[in-house]
Amino acid sequence: MSKATTTRRVDYFQLPRPLWRKLKKCLPKKSNKKSSRRDGRPRASDRAVINGIWYVLWTGCQWKAVHRDWFGVSSSVIHERFQNWTRRGIFEKLMKRMVEYYAKEHAGIGWRWQAMDSKSSAAPLGGEKTGKSPTDRGKRAAKINLLVDERGAPISVVLTGANRHDKVSAIDLIVSLLIKRPANKEQHLCADKAYDATDVREFVSSEGYTAHIKVNPRRTKGGGEESSGESSQQYISPKKPHPARRWVVERTISWLTKRRSLRTRWAKKAENWMALVQLACAHILLNLAVFG
Repeated sequence: MSKATTTRRVDYFQLPRPLWRKLKKCLPKKSNKKSSRRDGRPRASDRAVINGIWYVLWTGCQWKAVHRDWFGVSSSVIHERFQNWTRRGIFEKLMKRMVEYYAKEHAGIGWRWQAMDSKSSAAPLGGEKTGKSPTDRGKRAAKINLLVDERGAPISVVLTGANRHDKVSAIDLIVSLLIKRPANKEQHLCADKAYDATDVREFVSSEGYTAHIKVNPRRTKGGGEESSGESSQQYISPKKPHPARRWVVERTISWLTKRRSLRTRWAKKAENWMALVQLACAHILLNLAVFG
């Protein structure tokens, strides 16, 4: 009889317990003073509220579609506390704490090979940090810009409109790292041809990176058509050749877009959508720390 294999399944109704323990440390401390008023309902449980937020993240449903019977909390309370936590920067603190936890479990961040890329998500309701998508007939869309280490762990995330060029957000990604980079350590940065710009290469070099950026054929001599298939694979990099390592960031982006709230942006406020992205990144960091 063959040995049963265990599969990792996501419980859409309950935040994983290790992630909840990390989040609980980021929440504001409750006051010890007892209220003189005895009327009214007791305060809803934070655990029940985060389970409701977790459900919205994965399913992409409207906040008002969350039934009270599922979590014992009304949808208005879940949404109100989510916005309160977002304003306090709770989810940003959670992601930073998970980056530190991941670094501890793996004896440090994999700085040697890093990669960055972006993912555009439709934003039918518009809102802050959205723009006309150049690849989807000018419809409103937003973009998730991501920087990962050599194992695919997200260590920096920036939101922009879909009409903002990737080369502009590349500098923001490097500046917005959640953990300090080592000064005297070999570091390579991989990116696709969207980041092929002189100012990006100069900034990356000034930050101590060795750039491996795919050459944009439009910038090469001759303009549009390429003379051979090899020219599309060229990189401006050191003399020693290295295999492409951009697949790690593409894999992390595919993990993020499994969550329907990130596949399509329904939040008008940029900080609300950013909070959901940070919660998803924290979960990915937990999985990488535990399962490798």
